[in-house]
Amino acid sequence: MYHDFMFKTLQIVLSYVMLLLNICILKGGAMSEYQKTGYLNENFKIFHIKDQTQREFRYHYHNFHKILIMLSGDVTYYVEGNAYRLLPDDIVLISAGEIHRPLIHDLTPYERIILYISPDYLETFHTKDCDLLQCFLPATHTAYGKSDPSGQQEKSHVLRFRTGHGTALKNILFALDHCRKDADFAGALLQEALFIQFMIQLNRAALHRSLDFIPNSPSDDKIFSILSYLNAHLKEPFSIDSVAGHFFLNRYYLMHMFKLQTGYTIRSYVETKRLELARQLIFSGIPVARACEESGFPNYSTFSRSYKKKYGVSPREDLKKHG
Repeated sequence: MYHDFMFKTLQIVLSYVMLLLNICILKGGAMSEYQKTGYLNENFKIFHIKDQTQREFRYHYHNFHKILIMLSGDVTYYVEGNAYRLLPDDIVLISAGEIHRPLIHDLTPYERIILYISPDYLETFHTKDCDLLQCFLPATHTAYGKSDPSGQQEKSHVLRFRTGHGTALKNILFALDHCRKDADFAGALLQEALFIQFMIQLNRAALHRSLDFIPNSPSDDKIFSILSYLNAHLKEPFSIDSVAGHFFLNRYYLMHMFKLQTGYTIRSYVETKRLELARQLIFSGIPVARACEESGFPNYSTFSRSYKKKYGVSPREDLKKHG
């Protein structure tokens, strides 16, 4: 029975291997020219983790996208001011730069599969009719044409399977997980093909509503209100005093609390968010100078220097590389 399953899996994957190779050829070897940035040194990486103890996680963020598939545990996941009480098989989507952490409520083993994904890598497959980043950009209820009654976009980071759905996607995920230790012929290529298949099926499942974005739960934690405020005012002039005044906090207490709970200074968080916004605007066709202005930077020299420090190239060089 196991051999039959593996044979069927390999048949399915073979078509995606050929698709992958054809895309590489059509793009003139774009994958081999991919520049790795941030803390992720591969195009993607998969982990299968099981914590038997009630660990405490601090807020953190990455320079790459992250997908977490919940397998077991009693966990609330916090992402950018939103709180989600997770169920088994829930899929958490975290874009690069988003502050997040899990809160483990009891000693139930916290088991999950995690994917780290380079945004640049997924961009190599971007065509007019295909965007594998669709599930990230934006992670909202209206991302796939679904609107709430008020017409507002409600931010969500968690996809949940509808009853009776998800078997095919789960099978691909478990095959991908199994392939982590595959040292056989073309094991790395097989893993890559399975990963692309997973991303395609994930977007299809959300598009065809086999999965739904779930609403966030309310949170009383002050830090979430501050994060939401900072994101809502990225384009406006920024100062520690103005944020402290808005929340009726002492500026030094605010700075200390933010650093203690997130691990980052307020200024570094705001700068990271502004740079990501500017990059999205530039890649969408907005002129570099205008993107600088619309993302809240006080002047172009500060913007250009910060951009090059984060991405390793100037804004115009980055645009040319991704053009």
